[in-house]
Amino acid sequence: MAKGQTNKGLTERLQAALKERGQRWTEQRQIIVDVLAASDGHATGAELVERVRQDDPSATPSTVYRTLDLLEELGLARHHHGPDGRETYHLEETTEHGHLHCRGCGAEQELDAAAAAPILKAITGATGFSADLDHLSLQGLCATCRADQKG
Repeated sequence: MAKGQTNKGLTERLQAALKERGQRWTEQRQIIVDVLAASDGHATGAELVERVRQDDPSATPSTVYRTLDLLEELGLARHHHGPDGRETYHLEETTEHGHLHCRGCGAEQELDAAAAAPILKAITGATGFSADLDHLSLQGLCATCRADQKG
């Protein structure tokens, strides 16, 4: 996605939220949001820095990470932790979901809210704790790797 092609409504909400806080909307912030919007929803911070630098070589990692933190603080982006502990980021338009990571082949699969509901209900029932789906990240084996192990 090229500069400025992010969902217009999202950009307008970001600009309004920043103005309300007395902060400026900059071209670099627009580039970061555009790059995040163009990602498949599972980009690490390091990957986003690299992609942003393709559009703006002067962008620093700290600027990218501060903008990601700001987007989360404003409720316009979310992150989760992969099996290696690295954070991956999503714009808020991504539907809420958890993640399944295959330790055999490395594949990652999204776990939608309906599929995760029994897991979240069981956690709450057993502990009284209400878990956030966006931070649910499970490791195991995908169907293909399970079949390979049995064969």
